[in-house]
Amino acid sequence: MKDPEKSNDTGKPPYEGSQIQYDVVVEKNITIPMRDGTRLAADIYRPALGGRAIGGKFPAILERTPYNKEIVHLVTTAKFFAVRGYVSVMQDVRGRFQSEGEWSYLFLKNEREDGYDTVEWIAAQPWSDGQVGTIGGSYSTQTQQALAVMNPPHLKAQFHLRGGYNYHTRGLRNCGAFMYGTQLVYIWRMAQYSKEADADPLVQKALDKGFATIREWYDHFPLKKGASPLKYTPGYEKWFLEALSLSDYDDCWKQAGGNIEEFIDEFADVPVYLQTAWYDHHTWANTVKYLELTKRHKTPKRLLIGTWLHGPTHYEESFAGNVDFGPDARLDNLNDLRLKWFDHWLKGMKTDIMEGPPIKIFVMGGGNGRKNREGRLNHGGRWRHENEWPLARTRFTTYYLHADGSLTPNPPAQNDPPSSYTFDPHDPVPSIGGSVHNEYLPGLIDGGGWDQRGQKHLFTCKGTLPLAARSDVLVFETPPLDEDMEVTGPLVVKLWASSSAVDTDFTAKLIDVYPPGEDYPDGYALNLTDGIVRARYRNIREKAEFMTPGKIYEFTIEPQPTSNLFKAGHRIRLDISSSNFPHFDVNPNTGGPLGTDRKMIAAHNTIYHDADHPSHIVLPIIPAEQP
Repeated sequence: MKDPEKSNDTGKPPYEGSQIQYDVVVEKNITIPMRDGTRLAADIYRPALGGRAIGGKFPAILERTPYNKEIVHLVTTAKFFAVRGYVSVMQDVRGRFQSEGEWSYLFLKNEREDGYDTVEWIAAQPWSDGQVGTIGGSYSTQTQQALAVMNPPHLKAQFHLRGGYNYHTRGLRNCGAFMYGTQLVYIWRMAQYSKEADADPLVQKALDKGFATIREWYDHFPLKKGASPLKYTPGYEKWFLEALSLSDYDDCWKQAGGNIEEFIDEFADVPVYLQTAWYDHHTWANTVKYLELTKRHKTPKRLLIGTWLHGPTHYEESFAGNVDFGPDARLDNLNDLRLKWFDHWLKGMKTDIMEGPPIKIFVMGGGNGRKNREGRLNHGGRWRHENEWPLARTRFTTYYLHADGSLTPNPPAQNDPPSSYTFDPHDPVPSIGGSVHNEYLPGLIDGGGWDQRGQKHLFTCKGTLPLAARSDVLVFETPPLDEDMEVTGPLVVKLWASSSAVDTDFTAKLIDVYPPGEDYPDGYALNLTDGIVRARYRNIREKAEFMTPGKIYEFTIEPQPTSNLFKAGHRIRLDISSSNFPHFDVNPNTGGPLGTDRKMIAAHNTIYHDADHPSHIVLPIIPAEQP
């Protein structure tokens, strides 16, 4: 007879794991006191039999949310864990829905102490075995990180979905620019579900009516104080205007809720599972977080990078934007994955969650390039496990920009002439896909991969011509590749540039250019990743440093990391410009105060690519796998 602890019919060791054993009872709106007397509301889901909570002690799973603890996917998750022998605690953060106090999104000022107090309150309850694990995505990951820097004694493990690292440097702001498109929609929706709107039907009606016409507000950039219905929720309006205008990296940005960079040495040494995606706006944040935590901690860290857009509804999709990566790209079992993690760390069960290398990434590309039945490009891809980030076998290879529009490993000649264009902030380059999300307003901005041409459904597009046809977009591309080339890892773009303005922006976008085919006779220019730098912050993020018009400066742009297989016959393309709207706010080029300057002027920008100013991109090329 076989020893069940050593083998099974497959020859592999058997795995344990929590099974469905219980029913669920819910205790609604239990108030948890914070250290300053504010009481935060939580729904507590307990294992039950016969309609009554059973005795005994259980580990707890906590999620703290500003989006209503009673929304469907949170209730589903809470019940998922409760029937498997966990107590699930879903809590409204301070100032949202049933919790007391004032909400503060910009700096998440209270989340550190509130999270700590909640964890320790849970551990003191008679149904708790003293172990608390935390879950959540985006804002709810920020709440996890905030409490972790206080190192609560009963915090035992965390599972981060799509969380940030530093909201100033890569998050709400990006190297000086502000994520205008998504954040105006976001704060407006949050205001619609605010306590002020709930208490006053006239406020609710004004916000709802304004949101129905919010597209028009994008034509009146930047938003003025008191001009929109946001004025009826002053705290929410104040948040948006501050985020838009507070561009220096000062003490107000250095709070743990939105910035763990400043607190990374204090982060609790507990097991953390990190998840992000190539078209998520926190890809860079999670790779940096993984590196910084693994350098400091003894407990394991895992990293999963897929293809999904930002948001809780996209894991079961095989596509992002107008590009499909094949059925394997889906993550159909998020809660199963989280269950394995907490079964291992909170219950000591034998699962396979810690087997194999610590990093799992989806390498995009390799599909047949046809249009599938849903009308999306079949780009394809596959999962792969890795041991480190960046990959140890990476060959960081410099590709130089040339005056003839080529992109090659050959350095430019001594006297290659520069490339110039005029950036008119009244006519910015429209955002076509990218690391953005828009859950609320179709037609404003769509994340993911798209052919880089005007899209009829986007109101920022004036036509359907390729973006490459614009006079303010510089295009540099390789010849058709002789063989497949994989690019996986962080990217750096170095530009030498001058401007007629004292301040302007420079953008860079990496593109996989398909050759003409039956379904796409003009080819398909697939955006992979992009980045931006605001000239006044080219050197330091703490203080603006304006340019001298006509003087040449060096700029560094770090697009989000990516992983893509460029197939033979494709081209690698780099687009350089000075705007990407509404993904980022438009630089008025005046040097005036950001977010409040009403004047806009055109900037005549020049990119240099000669021997003394070798503008280039560093590609993380992965050698082909040997048979």
